[in-house]
Amino acid sequence: MKKFLLLCLLFFSLNAKELIVGMELAYPPFEMSDAKGNPSGVSVDFLKEFAKENNYTLQIQNIAWDGLIPALRSKKIDLIMSSMSVSEQRKKVLDFTIPYAKANLAILSAKKSNINSIDDLNKKGKVIALKRGTSAHIYAQNNLSNAKILVFDKESAAILEVVQGKADGFIYDQMSIYKAWQKNSDQTKAIFTPFEEHPEQWAIALNKNNEKLKIELNNFIQKSKENGFFDDLAQKYLKDIQEIFKEQKLEFFF
Repeated sequence: MKKFLLLCLLFFSLNAKELIVGMELAYPPFEMSDAKGNPSGVSVDFLKEFAKENNYTLQIQNIAWDGLIPALRSKKIDLIMSSMSVSEQRKKVLDFTIPYAKANLAILSAKKSNINSIDDLNKKGKVIALKRGTSAHIYAQNNLSNAKILVFDKESAAILEVVQGKADGFIYDQMSIYKAWQKNSDQTKAIFTPFEEHPEQWAIALNKNNEKLKIELNNFIQKSKENGFFDDLAQKYLKDIQEIFKEQKLEFFF
């Protein structure tokens, strides 16, 4: 019996399909590296379970944010799972699964700037720091034409502009804004009030016409919502943030 089970495991491992995933390991606790430098976080645990259930061998590649879509389109990777929001602009060149999470944008403002809303930022003379290629960057391009926009490759560089008083505000998702505010509470304040009409929807990006993989992912996302797997991931990685969201009466990610 043991020999039979070993043969079965060998058979399935030999016939497992390779799944190459791109993500930027710079967004804890969703995508990050552990103490040994291995990929870790909500997205990693999700993909490991998906790969196990669907007989894939999982390979995760750490790719800078602005390199993710080019890597997917050139078929160097099979999908992107990197807290990426669905947008009409991205849908022109990519396909997406059903959403697995949602997030609102928020503002980290310099205390001396007297910013209390998105309208306060959208004024001549105001400076907004943004991370290149993010949904916040797209939102600002479309809606904040009165302000001066500074674009950075790294989130930390944009935050530093606000901390040092060189920019009036930094726009990103609520969780990141909260963490940045915690670290720099003397120089900044956080504005969580939603200003978009609808929350950003996070989904997994694929190339168009990859229907088989899309169906497998959609089925697993739906199953994970129904069986509590996402709740387990929230308890493991997001427990403290979840409590803060409750206190602030904010809509949670899952």
